[in-house]
Amino acid sequence: MAKVERLMREAAVDVSVEAPDSADARWCLDQYFRELAQRFDAGFDPAKSNPARDEEMIPPAGFFVLARLDGRPVGCGVLKRKDRTTAEIKRMWTAPSARGRGVARSVLQALEAIARKSGLTTLHLETNRTLKEAQALYRKEGYREVEAFNAEPYAHHWFEKKL
Repeated sequence: MAKVERLMREAAVDVSVEAPDSADARWCLDQYFRELAQRFDAGFDPAKSNPARDEEMIPPAGFFVLARLDGRPVGCGVLKRKDRTTAEIKRMWTAPSARGRGVARSVLQALEAIARKSGLTTLHLETNRTLKEAQALYRKEGYREVEAFNAEPYAHHWFEKKL
């Protein structure tokens, strides 16, 4: 029964590719940056973080996906191409009011589907030590912890998944 309930919650999540400069995308990114600034021990400054500029979130360089529940934006994620076979997942965020409803999993799976369709074979992502729920999701979805592959100043854990 728990699995059926989880699948029903996830089915209610609408995930689609969206322009990173749309009002809903900007709202999600603003909320994401605010939350990181509150949760990280040293705060968070987007200017010091490895970037995901708008042009890196527009096909074919990358994709910005937005999750909605009942038409309202509640989450986002970015697939940023690194080379012909590898991409990085960035800016994964779910609104606190929507947590536990499968939003992050739906965003992650949508990004993976886009990556497969784009011919990518390896995904990278990194996360901060305070984001325990993100680490748990990534592990559960088949990501394995690897050595640091970039110099992201806010990262403590680096993950990889072969598609």
